[in-house]
Formats: sequence, C-alpha cells, structure tokens
Amino acid sequence: MDTLIAFVVAVLVIGFFMRSYLTKQKKIEQLALEAAEKGKLRSDGPQSQHPHIDANYCIGCAACTMVCPEGDVLAMLGGKAVIVNGYKCIGHSLCAEVCPVGAITMVLAHPSMGGDMPYLTPEFETSIKNMYIVGELGGLALIKNAINQGRDCIDNIAKKAAARSGAPRSQDVYDVLIVGAGPAGISAALRATEKKLSYITIDEGEMGGTVAKYPRQKLVMTSPVEFPMHGKFKKTELSKEELIAFWQKVLQRADFKLRQGEKVEDIKKGEDGIFTVTTPKAQYRAQAVILALGKSGSPRKLGVKGEELPKVMYRLIEADHYINKKILVVGGGDSAVEAAMGLGHQVGNQVTLSYRQEAFGRIKERNAQRIQESMRKGKVKVVLKSVPVEFKEQSVILDVNGKREEIPNEFVWIFAGGEPPTAFLKKIGIGFGNQDLTSTGSKEAKEAKAAKLTNQANQEALSNR
Repeated sequence: MDTLIAFVVAVLVIGFFMRSYLTKQKKIEQLALEAAEKGKLRSDGPQSQHPHIDANYCIGCAACTMVCPEGDVLAMLGGKAVIVNGYKCIGHSLCAEVCPVGAITMVLAHPSMGGDMPYLTPEFETSIKNMYIVGELGGLALIKNAINQGRDCIDNIAKKAAARSGAPRSQDVYDVLIVGAGPAGISAALRATEKKLSYITIDEGEMGGTVAKYPRQKLVMTSPVEFPMHGKFKKTELSKEELIAFWQKVLQRADFKLRQGEKVEDIKKGEDGIFTVTTPKAQYRAQAVILALGKSGSPRKLGVKGEELPKVMYRLIEADHYINKKILVVGGGDSAVEAAMGLGHQVGNQVTLSYRQEAFGRIKERNAQRIQESMRKGKVKVVLKSVPVEFKEQSVILDVNGKREEIPNEFVWIFAGGEPPTAFLKKIGIGFGNQDLTSTGSKEAKEAKAAKLTNQANQEALSNR
C-alpha cells in the first residue's frame, strides 16, 4: 500500500513539473511564432554576415537564442534553432561561439535574393589585383568586424610587400593607400604602422567616419575587439565618444598619417601595377589600395516639395542643441528612432516621428522597447502609415493613411538611408554581379563542417596509435 501511495505521489510530482515544462515550451513556441510573423514585415532577410544553422547538428539547447544582443533574431521552432528576424542580425557571431556542438557557422549571405555586391576573395581582394574592400561596404555592418578586416587585410598586404622586398621601388610610391578613416580604415592604418609599411589615409570628412556622425552617447560596440597597437580591448560596451577618444589617443601615439577634406575622384592602375589615386588636391601612387568607404554614402532624399529648405536635415549630431522646438523625424530605422528619442528628451521639444509602414519592423529590440516608453511618456508622437508630401517654412503636410494633415514645424530630419558608392566602384573597374550568396554561404558552411570533422577524425586516429 505504501509503495502504491509513493508511486502515485511520484506520478503527481512528475506530472506537475512536466505540465509546467510543457506550458513553458508552448509559451516559447508561441513567442517564436509571433517573432516569425513580425519578421515577415521585412521580406529581405539578413543584410550581411549572419548565422547558418545546420539542423542536422542542432540539439535544440536554445543557447544561441538567449545570447544574441539584438533580440529575437533566432528562435526555437520544432525543437531547432531558426532565423526569424534575420534583418536584425549584424554579425555579432556570439550565437556561433556559444553553440556547444558547432551547429552554427557565420556566413555572408542574403537568403532568397541575389546580391549586387562587389566580388571579394576571402582576403578581401576585389576583381582588381591589390585593390581591397573592407568594412560594411563588403557586407559587414558590425564595427568589430570592420576593425578585424582592416587589420587582417594589412597583414595580407605586408606578406606581399615582404615577397617583393628586393625589387626596386620609387620613393613616392606608398606600400598602401587607405581610403576612409572610419573603423576599418583606422584599424588598417594602425596595423600598417605596426608592420612598418609606408601608407597614407585619405578621407573627405572627419576622422571616425560614420561613427562620428552618430548621436551623442550612442552605444557603438557591445563585444571585445583587438585593436592594432593596443591589443585586446576588453570593455564590452563602448559609446561613440569613448571610441573616438580612444582612437585619438592611440593615433596620436602612432603618428597617424591622414589627409582630411580630400575626396577620391578616380583610381587608375598603371601597366607597372602601381595605382594612381586622384583627389581635387593631389595625386598619390601606391602598390595597394584599401577602400574602407562605408556604404551609407550621400543621404537619400525623398523628392518632396520644400525639401530644399534649410530646416530639412539628414544627420543629427547633437540633440541637445535643439530645445522648445516643433520637430518632425522621418524614417523607421534605428537612426530615425534614436534621433526622435534624443530630441524628444530635450526641454520643451514636440517631436513627431513619421513612418510609412504600419509597424516598426527593422529596429533593434532595445530601441523597440525604448520608443514604446517614449510614446507612453509623451516624449515622442509616432504617426504610422504616413509620409510627408510637402515641407513649408512653419509647417509640414503629412499624408496619413490617405488623409492629409498639416502640423506646425520648425525642423525636419530625414533618415531614409544613403546612396551607396556603387557607381564609383564600377567607374574604377571593380567587378560586380548578382550572386546567390545563400547557396555560396551554405556551401562554405558545409565545407567548413566537413573539414572540422576530418580534422577531428585525424587527431583521434593519431591519439589511438
């Protein structure tokens, strides 16, 4: 009898925990399905480096879904990890690092689409020998990845320079010319100093590239990275100001060779293999060229009547310079949302955020939460399914779901992306092509997995001898 009672009690206890477990799993599955539906607001999938998940190896531990700092990029469906909001992925690669069975490989791919991108080798070399592209222009959006690419690219150039060390060379020819002083360009310049290469960096704007144009205190890095001439930078959260201050400190020590305010107009390669780089101020010659231009390029305009007015702007540097103003922000990405929130928290500002879609479908999870809080507190008024149709001196006309509304206005910021420097790249002869990067990425992932298994098998065979 006692045994029967003990058995019944055990069944009840197990049943209780099993029910709790199944309820929790059902909730997780429901959240995953909701995330997948949300992801359908964007049909273009991952924009750059992203995880390739081999379902044959995935054990459903969910470690990857919990470690991603961008929110619901990954979710568990049917006991396997899947990408549900790929457009949010910016290549942290933490999911691949935490996977206990190596089922995740980071690949450059763009599911279900061809990519009009420059051809690049694994060493970042373009179709023109000794001309390289690093950073987000090659498909990587993460600052950490741009820094790594700039460093690794110079390592490859240094090897080639060492191989021709005995060959005569003109004194006016640099080992490498770097176009762009953003994260990738700065990293390349520091590495060139380490490797004792002669170099020059050219930038039409200010040091820091796109980072310098970010709003104040924007979080720009969320994971450690190795900086040339400094070593491992272990701080896991870095603001715009902290990163630029760090760069300036290191660059002063390294005697950073930078020519600012010079826009590269043309690059030609001579029969002798030497590049001639032309700017409005000078011509430079170099054995190799690194293009670290970024991909935002010139701000994209809407073509709306009155857009030429001085009050219409495309970049916000200091939000606290604007107080007691009636402001319109146009756009639905992270830059637009962050600008609206920054302006909304200044004294007396009345901020309206206009977005043409019915929901924010392409912003980071932390921004999605913060904009909801700003709306609740009345800091930002969000008008969805709306587009500006005319900018006037003291007002703006919006088309809101088919109806026109005129609101008082003193300043407008437009965040509609930028025109990438594709035309310039094609002008100087870099090869492009519609590539099915999904199949390429999957193939690379499978080859890497096969090589890893072969390696393991060889090591086991040696240890068993």
